[in-house]
Amino acid sequence: MQVSKSFKRVIFLELAIPIALLLLGIYHGLMQTIYRSGAIQQTSVAKLDYYQGLTLHGVINAIVLTTFFAVALGHVTMTYYLKKEPNKKLMWLSFWFMLIGTVMAAWAMIAGKASVLYTFYPPLKAHPLFYLGTALIIVGSWFPFFDWSRMYMKWKKVNPTTKTPLAVLGTLINFIIWFTCTLAVAYEVLVLLIPWSMGWTKTVNVNLARTLFWFFGHALVYFWLLPAYIMFYTVLPKVAGGKLYSDLAGRVALFLFLLFSIPVGVHHQYSDPTITQGVKFFHGLITYGVAIPSFITAFTLAASLEYAGRKNGAKGLFGWMVKLPWFNEDKFLFSYFIGGLILFIFGGVTGIVNASYSLNSVIHNTAWMPGHFHMTVAGPVFLGIVGMSLYIYSKMSGKKIFWPKLNTIIPYLWVIGMLIFSFGMSWGGLRGEPRRTNLGTTYLNPDSELFRSDWVPTTLLAMLGGIIMFTAGMMYIIIFFGTILRKKSQEGILEIPVSEAYHDEKRVPLFDKFKPWIVTMIIIILLAYIPALLNVNKNSGPGSPRYNIDNPLPIEASK
Repeated sequence: MQVSKSFKRVIFLELAIPIALLLLGIYHGLMQTIYRSGAIQQTSVAKLDYYQGLTLHGVINAIVLTTFFAVALGHVTMTYYLKKEPNKKLMWLSFWFMLIGTVMAAWAMIAGKASVLYTFYPPLKAHPLFYLGTALIIVGSWFPFFDWSRMYMKWKKVNPTTKTPLAVLGTLINFIIWFTCTLAVAYEVLVLLIPWSMGWTKTVNVNLARTLFWFFGHALVYFWLLPAYIMFYTVLPKVAGGKLYSDLAGRVALFLFLLFSIPVGVHHQYSDPTITQGVKFFHGLITYGVAIPSFITAFTLAASLEYAGRKNGAKGLFGWMVKLPWFNEDKFLFSYFIGGLILFIFGGVTGIVNASYSLNSVIHNTAWMPGHFHMTVAGPVFLGIVGMSLYIYSKMSGKKIFWPKLNTIIPYLWVIGMLIFSFGMSWGGLRGEPRRTNLGTTYLNPDSELFRSDWVPTTLLAMLGGIIMFTAGMMYIIIFFGTILRKKSQEGILEIPVSEAYHDEKRVPLFDKFKPWIVTMIIIILLAYIPALLNVNKNSGPGSPRYNIDNPLPIEASK
């Protein structure tokens, strides 16, 4: 499909800018593992301290990269399937909002005025430009959603009985989740944090701000994941040489994410005494529910890949695995996607552990947590983003991939590094190793009375994994920008390898309409969050019930 030059420019910028910023994000990821191993026994390197680096690593990789890519992929998907380009003015307005917001937030972090970590809720306070920058990134990402909704409704009027393309369905579901959850963090930033940061208000309701953040913070995980799911369902079976096992299974999974992605945030607040046990139980229950679409996806993709392997001539029970295009340069997307899926197996299993009220209390503030979420964010999310970014740029620019053989190896090198890193972090977490902490100045410093020799092997494993991932990341950046610098060799077109469905079920109206699902989503959110918000407003401030440090129940209730 031919697209306009203006469309190409926006997409190229939305792909290239965050990948350029990965230089900072990946570098500081490596530095975290070095600090924590005790190899560096100081608070800063090159005038950037540990917590500055930790904030830069989290914000660039988890917010900037993912948001820019989700918008770019959404533009590409909606254009390709609906055969109409989005509104150019809104595309550029969205881009400039996100870019200006990124520059503002980056300045505050690099200047040392916003070392508030990726979870930027109080009592840590950042410079106002950090909060304003994050708000602009979020608002900038809303404009395309409104335009895509207009495009879809116009298309649906012309095609009322045609099934909505699965990728279009997934894109709109993802941004419905995103728009809904970011309303809470936008309120937190604009109403609570900016006035507090600028000195207009002396205090801030920390519990309310934290609850609003996690309304957004865990749904953000699915905003990261759903672009990967869209690619797994609609692209992976094709590049594997087969078909998607079931189109309907993908629709069921995507709509279930719409229901369960948002009302789970309180499971990050199991230790928060301002929220009652009943609210925590309800959120924990829904957290288990959100595993259902992931299990559906696991079985559907496994069947799709088996079909591809057998179609490629495989025999025997597991012979289909050998017949997949593991190192095929022309189908390099397969290596990025399958690497992400391998990591997601471990990420999903450890995520179920985190959902447990009792187990979570053991591991929540330990290294187990980054060990878990790196296998999701830095697994299917990261590998899907960088693989598809390279594919989209190459096709739309008409330039061949720079160093194609190395390109197919990078994802597997990344997987090896991630497994080593996450094993070290998870093992250390089970031994009580804290997360976020600069261990090199205390627990991993042999000269300190707090030295923990049993954390030496776990942090060394994490550092080894970090070095391998850093190497793979730098190789990718060389390939991506090497491709940009190559000469155009063919006509640039918008092309997506679209998978046919093995079971292409007839249109089921329930799974082709948004209204009943959105209404149900709103009801579940209200049931989950009205009690939570009542709790944090009632149990915050001077009138809060007193607590014993060893018991999360109010003293009055525990008598």
